[in-house]
Amino acid sequence: MNPLLLNCDMGESFGAWTMGRDAEIMPHIDCANIACGFHAGDPQVMVRRVCRSRL
Repeated sequence: MNPLLLNCDMGESFGAWTMGRDAEIMPHIDCANIACGFHAGDPQVMVRRVCRSRL
């Protein structure tokens, strides 16, 4: 049987509006969907999430 993988939507904050606690949940997930800026997320938030995911 394959193990369960935990996926999470991240990087959805926008400017002063913080959504979620991305940095805190990162160690507990297997993969993430990073917001692409159309309906959620801004460039700075997206870069922080992608760079953090490589650590």
